[in-house]
Amino acid sequence: KAIDRRTFLKGTGATIALPFLDSMLPALAAARDKIEPAKRFSVVYTPNGMNMSQWTPQTTGRNFDLSPSLQPFAKYKDKLHVLTGLDNNEGDALPGEGETAPHERAGGVFLTGVHPLRYGETGISIDQIVARELGQQTQLASLEMGLHTTDVVGHCEKGWSCAFMNTLSWRNPTTPLPIEYRPRAVFERLFGDNNSTDPKVRMARIENDKSLLDSVTNAAVRLINKVGPEDRVRITEYLEGMRDVERRIQMAEQQSDREIPTVERPSGVPSNFADHLKLMFDLQILAYQTDMTRMITLMIGPEQSNRTFKEIGIPDVHHSLSHHQGSPEKLDKLKKIDGYHTE
Repeated sequence: KAIDRRTFLKGTGATIALPFLDSMLPALAAARDKIEPAKRFSVVYTPNGMNMSQWTPQTTGRNFDLSPSLQPFAKYKDKLHVLTGLDNNEGDALPGEGETAPHERAGGVFLTGVHPLRYGETGISIDQIVARELGQQTQLASLEMGLHTTDVVGHCEKGWSCAFMNTLSWRNPTTPLPIEYRPRAVFERLFGDNNSTDPKVRMARIENDKSLLDSVTNAAVRLINKVGPEDRVRITEYLEGMRDVERRIQMAEQQSDREIPTVERPSGVPSNFADHLKLMFDLQILAYQTDMTRMITLMIGPEQSNRTFKEIGIPDVHHSLSHHQGSPEKLDKLKKIDGYHTE
Protein backbone atom coordinates (compact mmCIF):
# COMPACT_ATOMS: atom_id res chain seq x y z
CA LYS A 1 0.00 0.00 0.00
CA ALA A 2 1.12 3.52 -0.72
CA ILE A 3 1.31 6.35 1.80
CA ASP A 4 -0.19 9.65 0.67
CA ARG A 5 2.38 12.23 -0.47
CA ARG A 6 0.97 14.79 1.97
CA THR A 7 1.21 12.53 5.00
CA PHE A 8 1.73 14.37 8.29
CA LEU A 9 2.53 13.22 11.80
CA LYS A 10 -0.02 14.58 14.23
CA GLY A 11 0.07 14.88 17.99
CA THR A 12 -1.36 17.10 20.71
CA GLY A 13 -1.50 20.53 19.12
CA ALA A 14 1.32 19.75 16.71
CA THR A 15 1.62 18.66 13.08
CA ILE A 16 4.82 18.10 11.11
CA ALA A 17 5.32 17.20 7.48
CA LEU A 18 7.30 14.15 6.42
CA PRO A 19 10.10 13.95 3.84
CA PHE A 20 9.55 12.03 0.61
CA LEU A 21 9.47 8.28 1.28
CA ASP A 22 9.55 5.24 -0.97
CA SER A 23 6.24 4.24 0.62
CA MET A 24 4.65 7.34 -0.89
CA LEU A 25 5.03 5.82 -4.34
CA PRO A 26 2.03 3.96 -5.73
CA ALA A 27 2.18 0.18 -5.39
CA LEU A 28 4.33 -1.46 -8.09
CA ALA A 29 5.49 2.00 -9.28
CA ALA A 30 8.91 2.68 -10.78
CA ALA A 31 11.93 2.65 -8.52
CA ARG A 32 12.61 5.82 -6.51
CA ASP A 33 15.67 6.78 -8.54
CA LYS A 34 13.56 6.86 -11.70
CA ILE A 35 11.16 9.45 -10.29
CA GLU A 36 11.84 12.96 -11.57
CA PRO A 37 13.41 14.84 -8.66
CA ALA A 38 11.95 18.10 -7.42
CA LYS A 39 13.48 21.19 -9.01
CA ARG A 40 14.84 23.58 -6.40
CA PHE A 41 16.51 26.98 -6.55
CA SER A 42 18.69 28.50 -3.81
CA VAL A 43 20.52 31.80 -3.67
CA VAL A 44 23.29 32.58 -1.18
CA TYR A 45 24.45 36.20 -1.14
CA THR A 46 27.70 37.43 0.39
CA PRO A 47 28.17 41.21 0.77
CA ASN A 48 31.02 43.56 -0.04
CA GLY A 49 32.36 41.68 -3.05
CA MET A 50 35.26 39.22 -3.29
CA ASN A 51 38.99 39.28 -3.81
CA MET A 52 38.45 38.27 -7.42
CA SER A 53 42.08 37.35 -8.16
CA GLN A 54 41.77 34.60 -5.55
CA TRP A 55 38.14 33.74 -6.37
CA THR A 56 38.09 33.23 -10.16
CA PRO A 57 39.60 29.98 -11.51
CA GLN A 58 42.45 30.52 -13.95
CA THR A 59 41.42 27.65 -16.22
CA THR A 60 38.16 26.63 -17.93
CA GLY A 61 36.55 23.37 -18.98
CA ARG A 62 35.52 20.26 -17.07
CA ASN A 63 38.92 19.86 -15.43
CA PHE A 64 39.36 23.48 -14.32
CA ASP A 65 41.53 24.19 -11.29
CA LEU A 66 39.72 25.49 -8.24
CA SER A 67 40.91 28.89 -7.07
CA PRO A 68 42.19 29.33 -3.48
CA SER A 69 38.90 30.79 -2.23
CA LEU A 70 36.86 27.97 -3.78
CA GLN A 71 38.93 25.11 -2.33
CA PRO A 72 36.27 24.23 0.29
CA PHE A 73 34.05 23.15 -2.65
CA ALA A 74 36.60 20.58 -3.86
CA LYS A 75 34.46 17.50 -3.09
CA TYR A 76 31.61 19.01 -5.13
CA LYS A 77 33.76 20.02 -8.07
CA ASP A 78 32.16 17.55 -10.48
CA LYS A 79 28.79 19.27 -9.84
CA LEU A 80 30.11 22.82 -9.83
CA HIS A 81 29.94 25.50 -12.51
CA VAL A 82 31.78 28.79 -12.03
CA LEU A 83 30.39 31.53 -14.27
CA THR A 84 32.32 34.68 -15.16
CA GLY A 85 31.72 37.79 -17.25
CA LEU A 86 28.43 38.55 -15.52
CA ASP A 87 28.81 42.29 -14.97
CA ASN A 88 25.42 43.66 -13.92
CA ASN A 89 25.64 47.07 -15.56
CA GLU A 90 22.09 48.01 -14.54
CA GLY A 91 23.60 48.66 -11.12
CA ASP A 92 25.71 51.53 -12.47
CA ALA A 93 24.59 55.13 -12.03
CA LEU A 94 22.87 56.66 -15.03
CA PRO A 95 23.88 60.11 -16.35
CA GLY A 96 22.64 62.74 -13.93
CA GLU A 97 22.30 60.33 -10.99
CA GLY A 98 25.86 60.81 -9.76
CA GLU A 99 27.95 58.17 -7.99
CA THR A 100 25.54 57.89 -5.10
CA ALA A 101 24.45 54.82 -3.14
CA PRO A 102 26.62 52.11 -4.74
CA HIS A 103 25.71 49.75 -1.90
CA GLU A 104 21.95 50.13 -2.37
CA ARG A 105 22.38 49.66 -6.11
CA ALA A 106 24.15 46.32 -5.57
CA GLY A 107 21.32 44.84 -3.51
CA GLY A 108 18.62 46.30 -5.73
CA VAL A 109 19.99 44.88 -8.95
CA PHE A 110 21.45 41.54 -7.84
CA LEU A 111 18.40 39.35 -8.57
CA THR A 112 16.38 41.77 -10.67
CA GLY A 113 18.70 42.95 -13.44
CA VAL A 114 16.67 46.16 -13.38
CA HIS A 115 18.06 49.62 -12.65
CA PRO A 116 16.97 50.58 -9.08
CA LEU A 117 15.42 53.96 -8.32
CA ARG A 118 16.15 55.97 -5.20
CA TYR A 119 12.70 55.83 -3.60
CA GLY A 120 12.51 52.02 -3.68
CA GLU A 121 11.65 50.68 -7.10
CA THR A 122 13.42 48.05 -9.19
CA GLY A 123 12.00 44.93 -10.88
CA ILE A 124 10.58 41.56 -9.88
CA SER A 125 13.45 39.38 -8.69
CA ILE A 126 14.30 36.06 -10.32
CA ASP A 127 13.57 34.12 -7.12
CA GLN A 128 9.97 35.35 -7.20
CA ILE A 129 9.62 34.43 -10.87
CA VAL A 130 10.81 30.94 -9.91
CA ALA A 131 8.48 30.92 -6.89
CA ARG A 132 5.46 31.61 -9.08
CA GLU A 133 6.15 28.35 -10.90
CA LEU A 134 7.56 26.03 -8.24
CA GLY A 135 5.32 27.48 -5.52
CA GLN A 136 2.28 25.93 -7.17
CA GLN A 137 3.43 22.59 -5.76
CA THR A 138 4.40 23.64 -2.22
CA GLN A 139 2.85 25.15 0.88
CA LEU A 140 5.26 28.11 0.90
CA ALA A 141 6.13 29.74 -2.41
CA SER A 142 9.50 30.91 -1.10
CA LEU A 143 11.59 31.59 1.99
CA GLU A 144 13.65 34.77 2.40
CA MET A 145 16.33 34.38 5.07
CA GLY A 146 19.32 36.33 6.34
CA LEU A 147 21.70 36.85 9.24
CA HIS A 148 21.04 40.56 9.82
CA THR A 149 18.25 42.55 11.40
CA THR A 150 16.04 44.72 9.22
CA ASP A 151 15.16 47.23 11.92
CA VAL A 152 16.51 50.13 9.86
CA VAL A 153 13.85 51.32 7.43
CA GLY A 154 13.11 54.48 5.51
CA HIS A 155 16.12 56.22 3.99
CA CYS A 156 19.69 54.96 4.12
CA GLU A 157 22.76 56.12 2.18
CA LYS A 158 22.27 59.47 0.36
CA GLY A 159 18.51 59.25 0.89
CA TRP A 160 18.07 55.91 -0.88
CA SER A 161 15.48 53.40 0.32
CA CYS A 162 16.78 50.98 2.95
CA ALA A 163 14.80 48.21 1.25
CA PHE A 164 17.72 47.72 -1.14
CA MET A 165 19.98 46.95 1.83
CA ASN A 166 17.59 44.65 3.69
CA THR A 167 16.52 42.16 1.05
CA LEU A 168 17.24 40.73 -2.41
CA SER A 169 13.66 39.65 -3.13
CA TRP A 170 11.00 41.77 -4.84
CA ARG A 171 7.48 40.46 -5.43
CA ASN A 172 6.93 43.30 -7.88
CA PRO A 173 8.87 46.50 -8.71
CA THR A 174 7.75 48.29 -5.55
CA THR A 175 7.16 45.44 -3.06
CA PRO A 176 10.28 44.12 -1.30
CA LEU A 177 9.98 40.88 0.70
CA PRO A 178 11.56 41.09 4.18
CA ILE A 179 14.14 38.54 5.23
CA GLU A 180 13.83 36.55 8.45
CA TYR A 181 16.95 36.24 10.59
CA ARG A 182 15.49 34.51 13.67
CA PRO A 183 15.86 30.71 13.46
CA ARG A 184 12.83 30.10 15.68
CA ALA A 185 10.63 32.27 13.48
CA VAL A 186 11.72 30.26 10.42
CA PHE A 187 11.16 26.99 12.28
CA GLU A 188 7.66 28.03 13.36
CA ARG A 189 6.79 29.18 9.86
CA LEU A 190 7.66 25.69 8.63
CA PHE A 191 6.26 23.59 11.46
CA GLY A 192 3.93 25.85 13.44
CA ASP A 193 3.83 26.89 17.08
CA ASN A 194 1.36 26.67 19.93
CA ASN A 195 -1.37 28.41 17.94
CA SER A 196 -0.48 31.60 19.78
CA THR A 197 1.72 34.59 19.04
CA ASP A 198 1.86 35.53 22.74
CA PRO A 199 5.59 35.74 23.70
CA LYS A 200 4.76 34.40 27.18
CA VAL A 201 3.27 31.25 25.68
CA ARG A 202 6.32 30.74 23.46
CA MET A 203 8.81 31.29 26.29
CA ALA A 204 6.87 28.93 28.55
CA ARG A 205 7.29 26.23 25.95
CA ILE A 206 11.01 26.96 25.67
CA GLU A 207 11.45 26.83 29.45
CA ASN A 208 9.68 23.50 29.59
CA ASP A 209 12.04 22.26 26.86
CA LYS A 210 9.02 20.94 25.04
CA SER A 211 10.00 19.53 21.66
CA LEU A 212 7.57 19.52 18.77
CA LEU A 213 8.52 15.89 18.25
CA ASP A 214 7.41 14.97 21.76
CA SER A 215 3.84 15.67 20.64
CA VAL A 216 4.02 13.33 17.67
CA THR A 217 6.10 10.49 19.14
CA ASN A 218 3.28 7.95 19.11
CA ALA A 219 2.33 8.79 15.52
CA ALA A 220 5.98 8.45 14.49
CA VAL A 221 6.30 5.04 16.15
CA ARG A 222 3.14 3.78 14.45
CA LEU A 223 4.34 4.98 11.06
CA ILE A 224 7.84 3.54 11.43
CA ASN A 225 6.34 0.14 12.17
CA LYS A 226 4.38 0.26 8.90
CA VAL A 227 7.10 1.17 6.39
CA GLY A 228 10.07 -0.62 4.90
CA PRO A 229 13.67 -0.61 6.20
CA GLU A 230 14.89 2.28 3.99
CA ASP A 231 11.96 4.48 4.97
CA ARG A 232 12.55 3.69 8.65
CA VAL A 233 16.11 4.95 8.32
CA ARG A 234 14.96 8.03 6.39
CA ILE A 235 12.26 8.94 8.93
CA THR A 236 14.61 8.38 11.87
CA GLU A 237 17.34 10.57 10.35
CA TYR A 238 14.83 13.30 9.55
CA LEU A 239 13.34 13.34 13.06
CA GLU A 240 16.79 13.32 14.65
CA GLY A 241 17.81 16.24 12.44
CA MET A 242 14.69 18.18 13.40
CA ARG A 243 15.26 17.52 17.10
CA ASP A 244 18.86 18.72 16.78
CA VAL A 245 17.71 21.97 15.17
CA GLU A 246 15.15 22.47 17.96
CA ARG A 247 17.82 21.85 20.60
CA ARG A 248 20.19 24.36 19.05
CA ILE A 249 17.46 27.01 18.81
CA GLN A 250 16.59 26.51 22.47
CA MET A 251 20.26 26.66 23.46
CA ALA A 252 20.73 29.89 21.52
CA GLU A 253 17.75 31.45 23.28
CA GLN A 254 18.98 30.43 26.71
CA GLN A 255 22.52 31.61 26.01
CA SER A 256 21.42 34.95 24.55
CA ASP A 257 19.44 35.71 27.71
CA ARG A 258 22.27 34.60 29.98
CA GLU A 259 25.25 36.17 28.25
CA ILE A 260 23.90 39.66 27.49
CA PRO A 261 20.92 40.27 29.78
CA THR A 262 21.07 44.06 29.45
CA VAL A 263 20.61 44.07 25.67
CA GLU A 264 17.33 43.41 23.92
CA ARG A 265 17.89 40.58 21.46
CA PRO A 266 15.38 38.60 19.41
CA SER A 267 15.11 35.12 20.90
CA GLY A 268 16.84 32.24 19.21
CA VAL A 269 19.64 34.11 17.42
CA PRO A 270 23.09 32.61 18.10
CA SER A 271 25.72 35.20 18.97
CA ASN A 272 28.31 33.24 16.98
CA PHE A 273 28.27 33.88 13.22
CA ALA A 274 29.13 30.31 12.20
CA ASP A 275 26.50 28.80 14.51
CA HIS A 276 23.86 31.17 13.16
CA LEU A 277 24.75 30.42 9.55
CA LYS A 278 24.82 26.63 10.03
CA LEU A 279 21.47 26.73 11.81
CA MET A 280 19.89 28.65 8.93
CA PHE A 281 21.34 26.16 6.42
CA ASP A 282 19.93 23.23 8.41
CA LEU A 283 16.51 24.89 8.44
CA GLN A 284 16.72 25.09 4.66
CA ILE A 285 17.46 21.35 4.53
CA LEU A 286 14.36 20.65 6.64
CA ALA A 287 12.30 22.89 4.36
CA TYR A 288 13.48 20.98 1.30
CA GLN A 289 13.12 17.53 2.90
CA THR A 290 9.48 18.24 3.70
CA ASP A 291 8.92 19.95 0.34
CA MET A 292 7.47 22.96 2.16
CA THR A 293 9.17 25.19 -0.41
CA ARG A 294 11.51 24.86 -3.37
CA MET A 295 12.81 28.46 -3.49
CA ILE A 296 15.06 29.95 -0.80
CA THR A 297 17.25 33.04 -0.66
CA LEU A 298 19.82 33.60 2.09
CA MET A 299 21.73 36.84 2.72
CA ILE A 300 24.91 36.19 4.69
CA GLY A 301 24.92 39.92 5.25
CA PRO A 302 23.86 43.24 3.74
CA GLU A 303 26.11 45.55 1.77
CA GLN A 304 28.21 47.74 4.08
CA SER A 305 28.23 44.88 6.59
CA ASN A 306 30.38 45.82 9.57
CA ARG A 307 30.88 42.23 10.69
CA THR A 308 34.34 41.33 11.94
CA PHE A 309 35.87 37.86 11.82
CA LYS A 310 37.91 37.53 14.99
CA GLU A 311 37.34 33.77 14.93
CA ILE A 312 39.75 33.56 11.98
CA GLY A 313 42.09 36.25 13.28
CA ILE A 314 40.60 39.22 11.39
CA PRO A 315 39.30 41.96 13.74
CA ASP A 316 38.90 44.39 10.84
CA VAL A 317 35.45 45.46 9.59
CA HIS A 318 34.53 43.55 6.42
CA HIS A 319 33.19 46.59 4.58
CA SER A 320 36.29 48.65 5.31
CA LEU A 321 38.52 45.87 4.00
CA SER A 322 36.53 45.77 0.76
CA HIS A 323 37.78 49.32 0.05
CA HIS A 324 41.27 47.86 -0.20
CA GLN A 325 42.74 50.22 -2.84
CA GLY A 326 45.09 47.44 -3.87
CA SER A 327 46.59 46.97 -0.40
CA PRO A 328 48.20 43.48 -0.29
CA GLU A 329 47.43 43.22 3.43
CA LYS A 330 43.74 44.00 2.99
CA LEU A 331 43.44 41.76 -0.06
CA ASP A 332 44.95 38.87 1.89
CA LYS A 333 42.39 39.39 4.67
CA LEU A 334 39.57 39.47 2.12
CA LYS A 335 40.85 36.21 0.69
CA LYS A 336 40.63 34.63 4.13
CA ILE A 337 37.09 35.93 4.67
CA ASP A 338 35.99 34.65 1.24
CA GLY A 339 37.46 31.22 2.03
CA TYR A 340 35.74 31.23 5.43
CA HIS A 341 32.39 31.94 3.78
CA THR A 342 32.77 29.13 1.23
CA GLU A 343 33.89 26.76 3.99
